[in-house]
Amino acid sequence: MTAAGNGVEPGLYDIPAELYHQDPIPGGSLSSTGIRRLADTPARFKHFLDHPEPYKPAFEFGTAAHTVILGDGPELIVVDEDLWNTKETKAKVAAIRAAGNVPLKREAKQRIDDMAEALARHSEAADIFQPGAGVAEQSAFWPDPRGVWRRVRFDWLSDGIADYKTTPSVHPDALQKTVEKWGYHVQDAFYRETAIELGLIPADGFFKFVFQEKQPPYLVQVVELDFPARAIGAEITDRAIHTYLHCMATGEWPAYGDTTTYLSLPAWAERKYIEENS
Repeated sequence: MTAAGNGVEPGLYDIPAELYHQDPIPGGSLSSTGIRRLADTPARFKHFLDHPEPYKPAFEFGTAAHTVILGDGPELIVVDEDLWNTKETKAKVAAIRAAGNVPLKREAKQRIDDMAEALARHSEAADIFQPGAGVAEQSAFWPDPRGVWRRVRFDWLSDGIADYKTTPSVHPDALQKTVEKWGYHVQDAFYRETAIELGLIPADGFFKFVFQEKQPPYLVQVVELDFPARAIGAEITDRAIHTYLHCMATGEWPAYGDTTTYLSLPAWAERKYIEENS
C-alpha cells in the first residue's frame, strides 16, 4: 500500500482479505462491522477490538460461495472424505487452511456450483456479476473529516456497489428481518457514502444486495433498500462515529447500563395477551 507520511493514501486497493481485516491503517479505522457493534454497545466493540474473532470454519461455505460467484478468492480444495475426524484428514484440512485456502467436502462444493448455476439463470443477478462488468473484492480507505478513517471491502464494484449474501430464505418478509437483524441498512449507508466520497461511484450510484438461498432450489433475490432504510442506516452510522470518537477521547467504553433496567414485554406480546383474554 502507498504510504502518505505515517498513514495511507485514501483510495481503492487490491489487497488480500487478510490484510484488510488486520486493519492496515496506523491507529486503527472503522469498518461497517465496527459501526454496527458500536451501535449495539461500545463495550462489545472494544471487546472485539482487543480480542479479534478467531478463525471459524463455519465461515468457509460463505467464503467459497463468494469465490465461485465473484470469481475471486482463495483456492477451493475438495477433501473427498465423508468424515473429517481422522488424524490424517484433520492434518490435511489444517494444512489447506494454513496455506490460506478453503477445504470443502464434495457435497458442499457441488452445492456451491449448483448455486452458481441457479444465480446464472437469474437475469438481473447474472447481469450484475457478469465477468468484466466490475471488479471483485476491492478494499477502500477514506479519512472521514470528523477524525476517523473508514475502511470498506466491496464484493463487487462497477458504477454501483453489489454485495452477495447467502441466506436461509429470500422471501421478502424474511429479508426484511434479515436486513434489520444484521444491520445491512447500516452497511449500505456506510459503503455508499465512502464510495461516493472517494469518487468510486456517482452520487446516484446504486447499492444492490444479491441474496441467495443456501438450499435447493437456491432462489435468488436482488434487493435495493428504500430511502427510509438508508436514512436510518446513515443516522446510525453518524451516531456510531460520534460514539467512537467520544470513547477514544475518554477511554471509556460503556455497556448497556450500570443500574437496574425495568423491562416491558414486547408490544406484540402485550397485544397478543389482550386479544386472547379480552
